[in-house]
Amino acid sequence: MKNLCCLFFSFLFLISCASKNMNTEKKKEIAIATQQLGEEYYNSGKYTAALKTLLNAHETIPNDPYLNNSLGLVYLAKDRYDLAENHFNKALNLKADYIHAKNNLGAVYLKQKKWGLAIQCFEEVAENLLYATPEMPLSNLGWAYFRQKLYKKAKVYFKKSLEIRPNFLNAVHGLSSIYIETGYYNLAITFLHHSLKKNPGAAILHSDLAKVYEALKDFDKAKRSWDVVLKLEPETSPLAIEAQKRLLELN
Repeated sequence: MKNLCCLFFSFLFLISCASKNMNTEKKKEIAIATQQLGEEYYNSGKYTAALKTLLNAHETIPNDPYLNNSLGLVYLAKDRYDLAENHFNKALNLKADYIHAKNNLGAVYLKQKKWGLAIQCFEEVAENLLYATPEMPLSNLGWAYFRQKLYKKAKVYFKKSLEIRPNFLNAVHGLSSIYIETGYYNLAITFLHHSLKKNPGAAILHSDLAKVYEALKDFDKAKRSWDVVLKLEPETSPLAIEAQKRLLELN
């Protein structure tokens, strides 16, 4: 009788554990689906909805490196660099070879003006032969040096980036910014016109062209370029706001 009772209670214990495991697995499935929805919100530019959804998933799977990376991206988009840094670091602690999180962490350091840390991240990513888009960390290295006014070094990395992907907008904008900052206006105009033939809808390059014409005091051409920016950009975007401000000052 005693053995039978023990067997009965053991059976109940096993049923309870199985039920608990099933609930845990179900919760995890729901959390993963919630995470995917949050990432879709992020890709659509709906950052507040993305954050709310991803935080719901985070309650169930807080130690998922991919979820932490996604949260980092949302906080980066919302200019909460401290929180973005925390989540990218957590993603890397959970998955040391998570190279995308390393590149994203470098982007946060770039925003925070932590140049040395940013360069360290981007160099690690650029040297990783398995990273599918090396033009990105190379261009980011260019921006890290550009922000420090180390234009020669910045130029090297922007050009390396463009050797891999000739029309990569981030690097094209970086190289044109160097020409503008160093006073090579005619070179900038030639370079920008050539680039805009390949990518006429790149508002950032039209804004670069406008800045060159302003530097040359050709204000009519500058205004025409700023007008193009307004046609291409949503009116609430930072670039459109800059164009509106410049046009008011030039008129």
